Amino acid sequence: MAHHRNGLAARRRTVGLTQEALAEHMQVDRSTITRWESGRTAPQPWMRPRLARLLRVNAEELNDLLTARLPSGTQGQDALDYAMLHPGRIDLPAVATLRTHFDDCAARYDRVPSAGLIAEAAAQLNRIDQLAVGSARGRVQRELHALHAEACTLMGQLVWDASQRRDHITAKTYYELSADLARHLRDTTLEAHALLRTCYVALYGARDAQAGLALAEQAAETAERTSPALTGLALLHVAEAHAILRSTSDCERALSRAERQLAHVDGSDAAADLVSPTQFGRLAGSCYLSLGDHRRAETLLASTAEKLRDKRKSRAIVLGNLTLARIRQRDVEAGVASLTEAIAELETTRGGGGMNIAFGAARELRPWRQEPFVAEVHDRLLGLMTAA
Repeated sequence: MAHHRNGLAARRRTVGLTQEALAEHMQVDRSTITRWESGRTAPQPWMRPRLARLLRVNAEELNDLLTARLPSGTQGQDALDYAMLHPGRIDLPAVATLRTHFDDCAARYDRVPSAGLIAEAAAQLNRIDQLAVGSARGRVQRELHALHAEACTLMGQLVWDASQRRDHITAKTYYELSADLARHLRDTTLEAHALLRTCYVALYGARDAQAGLALAEQAAETAERTSPALTGLALLHVAEAHAILRSTSDCERALSRAERQLAHVDGSDAAADLVSPTQFGRLAGSCYLSLGDHRRAETLLASTAEKLRDKRKSRAIVLGNLTLARIRQRDVEAGVASLTEAIAELETTRGGGGMNIAFGAARELRPWRQEPFVAEVHDRLLGLMTAA
């Protein structure tokens, strides 16, 4: 039987809480919040007073939130269907339905191949664009423009990942459109996110560390007043660019600044969902790998890989970098073990970043290609490359 969403998620977003932040305040797992919001389970009676305080509602209003059917259900879908025929009359329930559809698509990015999401994301983007153009001025139009900016960023991300990080032009076109929409809204958090995504193309696609550094610094400066999460994330990439340029002191200063910013992230941060406790270890490990401190890189990356179970594309990248750190210490067996784990993730997700690093690691294994365990991992990589 299908589950219907209640009003909890919409209210949580209204008060500026992420699922992780609400889970922390309620001292439950994030999956519990997900079940509450989907209507599969409900909070126990003794938990409801605290939940009501966090959502800034009274007991009766909380009960309404838990029992009312929201935009992802029939009422919201009806509102969206009506809005597609009459764009000038779109209302907030219809926008909330669009948001739910977008969130569902974006949440699958780290678990499935991007190529399988592009058609759905493109259809959503076109629908949002159409409704934003036809909507009346005011809060509804602003919400649509903000969603349009996020949808452009996701589309650029999907196209770049599906192309194995080769289609830089299309990705940057989407990111530039997102940044333009964000500037129109005067939303510096959205603008900084688009700039940071453009930085990734420069750093990991074009391999232009100077351009990547400039974009990461611009993103950090843009987000500084509104989002410690995004500022910290941008500074981690400032550090990585310095590491690629072999400037240890600048890299470590940026890492320290990033760590201070990330320590101030809370549930009110609009970009809180973009960072996780594993973010620092992942990027710091990559930095020390570029700087040639392979032992330190291995320690950071191995610890991060153990914790990164829910973000499979990110985990494949970490495991690929861990493989490089081990190979460069001539610990070939351990390197092959982590590369084998990376391949297992990539067989499911086919993430462009992880694929590129895995094949780079395989090239560094060539001196040991006669070893049976090295030959075996090469065969798995070949299968990965030829898979449809």
